Amino acid sequence: MCHVIVTCRSMLWTLLSIVVAFAELIAFMSADWLIGRAKPSSSEEVDNRTGRSQEPYRPTLGIYGRCTRISHMQFSRRDMLCGPYAENFSEIASGFWQATAIFLAMGIMILCTVAFVSVFTMCVQSIMKKSIFNVCGLLQGIAGLFLILGLMLYPAGWGCQKAMSYCGPYASAYKPGDCSLGWAFYTAIGGTVLTFICAVFSAQAEIATSSDKVQEEIEEGKNLICLL
Repeated sequence: MCHVIVTCRSMLWTLLSIVVAFAELIAFMSADWLIGRAKPSSSEEVDNRTGRSQEPYRPTLGIYGRCTRISHMQFSRRDMLCGPYAENFSEIASGFWQATAIFLAMGIMILCTVAFVSVFTMCVQSIMKKSIFNVCGLLQGIAGLFLILGLMLYPAGWGCQKAMSYCGPYASAYKPGDCSLGWAFYTAIGGTVLTFICAVFSAQAEIATSSDKVQEEIEEGKNLICLL
């Protein structure tokens, strides 16, 4: 018989697992990993609303994508053209970034799988006498290791020609030159930290769903068990 077991700790772990997976996925797809040095606008480009020359803009560069200004258009966020600069994997600017893409993709795939499975832990808490929470926690720990490897390799690619075109000639491995780090990089780091928190918290979710109070509710014949 299927028992729906919902506890505060198991629900919090489920929600956190979903948030972490989406955060890492959005960061990976974003082009805002590096914010390039300011590039002046053309003297002919004038803001129609103010009549003054447009302010310098800063292009952004991601692992496989970029955002840059469309020339001869009124300056606004809509004038930024964003998309992949690499049509295939081999065209990613640096071998280090290729490795970063592989490790991040593997970690994100694991996190998305765990996030999907976590939704069903309310109904199924074990498979083949193995706790789903413990298995998912182990997978999240492995995903966290992949994410760390990817994030450690990413700055090593700052010396590639593509990065130097955005960050200036002084950019090199682990030195961003004239670039600054964008929100996507920090989001990926934050998501990695939360991934390990999820891995640890999965044990608490398992304890909460197998507690004596839950067993008492099951013995009383209840199919829906909600505990704070």
